[in-house]
Amino acid sequence: MASKNAIGNEVAGQRGEHGQFENTGVFDEDGFEVVDEVAERERNLRATVEMEIRARIDTDHYETRRRGLTLEQEERIEAREWELRQTRVRFDRQQESDREARTRRVAVRGSVERRRAFCKRAASVDPWADPDVVDPREQLSCNELGAVNREAARLAGKLPGWSQAAISRRVAERVVDGCELMSAVIGVFEEFRTDPGRVVPIEALGEVQSHEVNISGTITQLWEPRSRAIQQVGLIEDESGRTKFTVWEKSNVPMMAEGDQVVLRNVARNWYQGRCSVALTGWSSISFPEGEQWWAE
Repeated sequence: MASKNAIGNEVAGQRGEHGQFENTGVFDEDGFEVVDEVAERERNLRATVEMEIRARIDTDHYETRRRGLTLEQEERIEAREWELRQTRVRFDRQQESDREARTRRVAVRGSVERRRAFCKRAASVDPWADPDVVDPREQLSCNELGAVNREAARLAGKLPGWSQAAISRRVAERVVDGCELMSAVIGVFEEFRTDPGRVVPIEALGEVQSHEVNISGTITQLWEPRSRAIQQVGLIEDESGRTKFTVWEKSNVPMMAEGDQVVLRNVARNWYQGRCSVALTGWSSISFPEGEQWWAE
C-alpha cells in the first residue's frame, strides 16, 4: 500500500557532485513522492545501536543465562520467581479479594480447635484444665467467693504480671478441692511466684522446679576468677537475699561492674554444700534496666 506525501523535489532529492539536487525517490504524475508505508514502519521499528548493546548485556547476564551458578544461587532465583508468580496471581483472581479475611477465620478456628484438644489431654493430669468443666468460682457460695476475690486482689499487688481474675480462679480451684482459704492463698502465691519464665526472688531459687531461672538484683561484689574458663564471678543481691553467680567465658555476655542493676535470664541453678548458686551459660543473657531506661528517654 502506498500513500502520497507532499514533499518537494528539492527536499526529496540530494545534492550531486556539482551541487545540484538529484531525485532519489519515486514521484507520481502530480510531483508527489510515493512512500511505501510498510518499509517506512520497518525503518522506524529498527533497533538502535544502544538498544542492541543493552539487549546483549541483558542476555549475557549470569542470572538470565544461568550458567556458572552455584546450586544455592539457582535455588534462590527459582524461589524469587515462584514468589513473584504467587504474589502476582491471586487465589480467586478478583480485583477485591476476601482471601485474607477467610484465611484469618480458618487460622483462628484451627487455633481454637488445637487449644481445646490440648486442654482435653491435659485434663488427664489436671481436671480443671478440661474446657467443659464449670468455672470453680461458680461452685462457691457468695461469702466464699467474696473472700476469694479479696485475697486475689491482695495477691495481685505482690505478683506483678498476674491478673486478679487468674489468681482468683486458681484460689477457687484449690478451695473447691477441699483446701482451706489461707492454705490455698499461700499455695497459689508460691506457685505463681516461681512460675517458669518469670523473674524469681533469690530466696526462692531452691523452690523452683525448672533447671533454668530468671533473677534480678544488684551486683554487690566481684572476685578474681581462678580459672581462664570463667569470665566473672561474684554476688548478686535483691530484697529477699543474695547468691553467688558465675559467668563462663563461652557464655558471650557483656561484662558487669559492682553496683549494676541487672536481670539475668535463663541462668542455670547449681548446688554446692547445700547452697544454691547460678551460672551463666551460652543460653543466658544479661540486660541492664537502668541503661535501657536512660536510652528510652
